[in-house]
Amino acid sequence: MLTYLQKRTAQAIVNVFETGSPSGDYAGITVAAGDPGHLTYGRSQTTLSSGNLARLVASYCDAPIATCSAGLRAFLPRLEARDVTLDSDARLHSLLHDAAGDDAMRCIQDEFFDRAYWHPAVCAAESLAIQSALGTAVVYDSFIHGAWARLRDATLARLGLPAVAVPPAPAAKPASSSTASASSDEHAWIAEYLARRRDWLLNHPNPLLRRAVYRMDTFLSLVGAANWDLTLPVEAHGVCISEATFGSRGDNSTSSSGFPIESIRVQTG
Repeated sequence: MLTYLQKRTAQAIVNVFETGSPSGDYAGITVAAGDPGHLTYGRSQTTLSSGNLARLVASYCDAPIATCSAGLRAFLPRLEARDVTLDSDARLHSLLHDAAGDDAMRCIQDEFFDRAYWHPAVCAAESLAIQSALGTAVVYDSFIHGAWARLRDATLARLGLPAVAVPPAPAAKPASSSTASASSDEHAWIAEYLARRRDWLLNHPNPLLRRAVYRMDTFLSLVGAANWDLTLPVEAHGVCISEATFGSRGDNSTSSSGFPIESIRVQTG
């Protein structure tokens, strides 16, 4: 089980990928040409096309202490319909930006991203016997960015299930190379997954997704350093994450890598 600091570090890495800041950007609004997610918003950038933006806004509007819910409530039918004309709706963008200044929205975003992305990612990692903080962060990034199942299945087809310790196969029943079974340790499995995902992104027909290979490069660098515990400090896309990073919720670090921050999804999420 991850420690609280390891969880915060894993989420901070992905927040950097999505917004350029380890704490994320609660007011962040992005509309990128070619992004199948369309309008994205919030600490770790949830999307209109997935329906999750509607769920987030509905949760906020239902909060008794929400101070900016009246205007947003009027947009719920269009959000629930995944109306892509909202990509350019200046009124909605202004309301979302203002709501991010409300402590209620920040708390709801924290809970929402945990419930919609973090907890499912942890469950997916545990189902594959992935126990390390770095391995869990890799799975979480794929839940946020999309296409986890596709690249997971490709890695399973190549290596089978990861395992911390693999018992020897009985002499009478040799292991079949065609059967997905416990056949590689977690570290090798994660390295293979990252390599496959990087290659898939690099050769994706969408040019914006090809630019997202830096996400895999960050994780591969941590694998190369054997930092499976996500011991601080770590660097993510030119941003240094240290224990001091978590001393202030209002961190506004930006990427110094010279590369643009890309929040485009390979699947909507």
